[in-house]
Amino acid sequence: MRSESDRTLCERAAEVMPGGVYGHLSVARLSSSHPQFFARAKGAHLWDMEGRRYLDFMCAFGPNLLGYGHQAVDAAYVEQLALGDVMTGPSPVAVELAETFVNMVDGVDWVLFCKNGNDATTAALMTARKHTGRATIVRAKGAYHGSAPWCALGEAGVGPHDQADQIFHRYNDVEDLERAVKQAGKDLAAIFVSPIKHDIIVDQELPDPAYARRARELCDETGALLVVDNVRAGFRLTRGCSWTAMGVTPDLSSWGKALANGHALSALTGSNACKSAASKIFVTGSFWFAAAPMAASLVTLKIIRETDYLEHTIRLGETLRTELHSLAQNHGFGLKQTGPAQIPLITFEDDADLTLTRDWTGALARRGIYFHPYHNMFLCAAMTEADIAHTLEQADAAFAEVHS
Repeated sequence: MRSESDRTLCERAAEVMPGGVYGHLSVARLSSSHPQFFARAKGAHLWDMEGRRYLDFMCAFGPNLLGYGHQAVDAAYVEQLALGDVMTGPSPVAVELAETFVNMVDGVDWVLFCKNGNDATTAALMTARKHTGRATIVRAKGAYHGSAPWCALGEAGVGPHDQADQIFHRYNDVEDLERAVKQAGKDLAAIFVSPIKHDIIVDQELPDPAYARRARELCDETGALLVVDNVRAGFRLTRGCSWTAMGVTPDLSSWGKALANGHALSALTGSNACKSAASKIFVTGSFWFAAAPMAASLVTLKIIRETDYLEHTIRLGETLRTELHSLAQNHGFGLKQTGPAQIPLITFEDDADLTLTRDWTGALARRGIYFHPYHNMFLCAAMTEADIAHTLEQADAAFAEVHS
């Protein structure tokens, strides 16, 4: 059960914040063993209000790529903070970071910095419409591209015209994508895609190369722009744009979460073909040119280029996946483990309402392992083989508990 101090904070929050803790950070639909508030974080771990430690497989829902409180990243942040952060004009670090990104990632000719993934995807929408002079976008059913009215998944507060000029298709279904593009006709401005299907509650899917290539072809045939939303998966699948491994380069790509290892920064990147359109849309924010997160991002990108962080997280994820499968079988359970090993979604077979999955992740939380029952999770570079071994030991005990 959540501690008394955690429950008290939840009650206080509900008095002065709408719904208490809101959005994706709310644990209202998780087990009562998942704490809502945390006192601190370091490396791969979190500590709750009572000082209990958790190995965190949510990584702040993605921003923690290298480890909480990474010494080199945070030192760069603090050093720039002393020089200037939010100022009347940008710091030179903005230009340096943009140059670094352009030189590092194939298919990127320019960078527009912002704060949240929602900012970047909305700027992508506006750029595509300005570039093409068209309005309609095609995107996958259930895909998350932010919480702005144009892409919000819920209906509350969304007007009847907020999501007009949108046609939906089934992810990885080439024929349905072609149907949606045909329906859009000459008004097609863009096809929005996620690099993997990472919708909540449902199984994740890796992209079919035929689907990815056909999306690129359809944009080339119609003059529309291909937008790959890298906000969640950026730098967790590859060191570049997530579809380049399949030979597919997007016109626009949105980035966030891991871009500065937890410091608030996101970006829209694009090709020279749509640079003029991006320069004409009006998007801005008081904190978009904050220099300290950009300094942190420079160090983050250096680590991405020069270390084996990616191979390390993949290796740990594959060990976790293989051994969890064996443990579950030993206890008579079938697990569904979908998505890349370093961005796993783990649920039980024959558990449509996720009751068993919630019970198991709750049992893990009581043992100091923070798993989520219906949102994809993340591994970070601060995790170790010992952490995975400890996780498997606790998972074995949690399987036994829910089996009894």
